[in-house]
Amino acid sequence: MTQRSFITTPIFYVNGAPHIGHAYISIAADVMARFKRLDGYDVFFLTGTDEHGQKVERAAAEAGIDPQTFTDQVSADFRDMAVRMGISFDDFIRTTEPRHKASCTVLWERLVAAGQIYLGHYEGWYAVRDEAFYDESELTTLSDGNKVAASGAPVAWVREPSYFFRLSEWQDRLLKLYEDPDFVLPAGRRNEVVSFVRGGLRDLSISRTSFTWGIPVPGAPDHVMYVWLDALTNYITACGFPDTDAPRWDFWPADVHLVGKDILRFHAVYWPAFLMAAGIEVPRRVSASGWWLAAGEKMSKSLGNVIEPRKLAETYGLDQLRYFLMREKPFGADGTISHPALVSRINVDLANDLGNLAQRTLTLIARNAGAVLPTGRATTEDDRSLADAAAALPGLLRERIDHQAFHEALEEVWKVIRAANGYIDRQAPWALAKTDLSRLGVVLRVLVDALRVAATLLQPFMPGSMARMLDQLGVPEDARDFAALATPLADLTPLPPPRGIFPRYVEAAA
Repeated sequence: MTQRSFITTPIFYVNGAPHIGHAYISIAADVMARFKRLDGYDVFFLTGTDEHGQKVERAAAEAGIDPQTFTDQVSADFRDMAVRMGISFDDFIRTTEPRHKASCTVLWERLVAAGQIYLGHYEGWYAVRDEAFYDESELTTLSDGNKVAASGAPVAWVREPSYFFRLSEWQDRLLKLYEDPDFVLPAGRRNEVVSFVRGGLRDLSISRTSFTWGIPVPGAPDHVMYVWLDALTNYITACGFPDTDAPRWDFWPADVHLVGKDILRFHAVYWPAFLMAAGIEVPRRVSASGWWLAAGEKMSKSLGNVIEPRKLAETYGLDQLRYFLMREKPFGADGTISHPALVSRINVDLANDLGNLAQRTLTLIARNAGAVLPTGRATTEDDRSLADAAAALPGLLRERIDHQAFHEALEEVWKVIRAANGYIDRQAPWALAKTDLSRLGVVLRVLVDALRVAATLLQPFMPGSMARMLDQLGVPEDARDFAALATPLADLTPLPPPRGIFPRYVEAAA
């Protein structure tokens, strides 16, 4: 039976244009989805946009258009970003869709039937920018007397009628959930979540009456659902909820929700509590990414310091950008994007380490081995060392990809690439071409086989570039999944003329 895997990005809030943070987490999810597909899984990969809430209502008013027109425009921009970043999503969900409104309504009714919702009044601090409620202890008072959340978002005192979810009843069940060390990653973020829940949970306000742009509460049309109850439900909406006979329902629970660290609480505390209260399985993991920083400060639409990912891709190349983002920092840590760092990764890692290795190997085959795949096989300890290192890569990468350690996965591949560069320097096939053609064939075949493994495993990270490299290595299009690595390439396969895959980045003349 084929194994299934359900992978999600957060759905992105449409109060402004997409930035590099949105692209980063989308690419991370895309790498996982592509990797799992190549590893034989039936994958459902979901992304989309979160389109309700007071912040969106205000942004639309500032733009001088109605909220639906505003969200249509911004959601289309996020979809375009996903397509331009090479994101291979299976579904792009919008929370303004009828299917989602129906799903949220049924979930609400289930929570009511379970005795988990009651009517009261909310009075406390609320940040429109974060669409989040905060305790006094979580706030900082500025010199002007105004208060802000840890995110920097200003808060205001709100009092209004509200429906509440009995979150306080789920503290022990949540703590039991966190006993699985892999439920929240990375470990440091898990510790923060556990500390928050152990500190005591209060019932959660889950409706608003001070604005109208949201999903109406069943039986109480003057209330709209709290945007996070609405938004989080997207994951089961896309699986067909409430129709548990829908084909996609078999993908639930999600294998991993990839989220930004600033929305971890909603996914790791509120979301599993909602699901458990409704009698629905919880996701298997919530994995929180760090931020990309600009001049040491978090990038955000509100601060106006965002980097546009499509422009970066145009400047440096899409696969080059995807590689940089996955390689430069651990998924859960913060990192800084800079022009020198991008150029270094492009010119050193890609153009020199990998690109030059492939170009040297394929040029030697074209000039000295009849432009066909050599028939030699590993015979010496040096040959076998490289071949064995390449053969071990799929297992090493599975573990790292499964734990969102994308930078470690790439480092494992680069260990083999560096080993192959050392091997080609030691074996000096350009000299063997003059003295020992038989040995030359062995060396070149060992190099091709190692490059094939590397290029196959790098497809999720750089799909376009690695497709071109596999073309040049003579790998048929139907033999590019991981299972195909067990079958050697056919001897004497004709190879096309070698062409460079990764040009060096050269600064434009002043």
